[in-house]
Amino acid sequence: MDQGGGLSTAVAALRAARDDWRARHDEGRDPTSFPTRGAMERVVELLSAALYPRRLGQFRGAPGEEDGFVAAKLLAAATELERAVAAELGYWQAEASSGTFDRDQPATIARLFVAGLGEVRRLIDSDVEAAFLGDPAARSTDEILVCYPGAIASLHHRLAHPLYELGAPIVARLISELANERTGIDIHPGATIGPSFFIDHGTGVVIGETAIIGARVRLYQHVTLGARTPRADDPDRPHTRYARHPIVEDDVVIYAGATILGRVTIGQGAMIGGNVWLLDDVPPGRVVVQPEARVIEDTGEGPAVDWRSRDA
Repeated sequence: MDQGGGLSTAVAALRAARDDWRARHDEGRDPTSFPTRGAMERVVELLSAALYPRRLGQFRGAPGEEDGFVAAKLLAAATELERAVAAELGYWQAEASSGTFDRDQPATIARLFVAGLGEVRRLIDSDVEAAFLGDPAARSTDEILVCYPGAIASLHHRLAHPLYELGAPIVARLISELANERTGIDIHPGATIGPSFFIDHGTGVVIGETAIIGARVRLYQHVTLGARTPRADDPDRPHTRYARHPIVEDDVVIYAGATILGRVTIGQGAMIGGNVWLLDDVPPGRVVVQPEARVIEDTGEGPAVDWRSRDA
């Protein structure tokens, strides 16, 4: 490439693009302090090993040595997590009225998060058990935990959600995006999900930030629990924070391709059929389906015939 011509032109054009962007968006933040994806990959790996030392941590020692293995993984994870949270808080501190954050805050967030991991493990166990009970093809709970994309996405969400609630949304979002990359399941870390949650098959599932999901809910692939896009003249702008995603009550089943938008409530025990587009509440126990498909017989001699009308 011509060092004196094309290269210098490209460098100048990129500088101009950077300057334009910074003029519109520069808020005094330091992007080099942003938490990194690599750091969060290490944190998830360490936490997974601590949660499931033999299945995900590859621990092969004596039972009496298991707690020591878990303690070492937790210490390493907490140290890495504290650094990531400090980076996030440093990134946002330009917007804080005090201009800085409490020096002990990253350690406090990491400590509170680690203290809650017992409940996180129980929730993941309930998700794995729900998958095992709900899928006749499953041969063992170990298979589900290691192989099933729904269980992998649930594990990541169970880790990300408490971090989101503790005030580390970027760190939490990085964890959720790791699952999205691996499984094609996009669960915002702000979503509230009850126990025994099962995503069957999984690819293409989207669950928005303010969604609330009850206990024993099952979703199939390509289900969207999303928000309605505001109109150009709507006072609720795209980044306005408000409850804008569905509420799904206990024991609901939502089949493949269903799209549910807005702050609607799907009542307990309801079933939503495949490819349904839904913008309204559904009472408890109801079934919502598309119009029945028709089978058409092509005779090759003129118009196709509806087979259901032949004996009429």
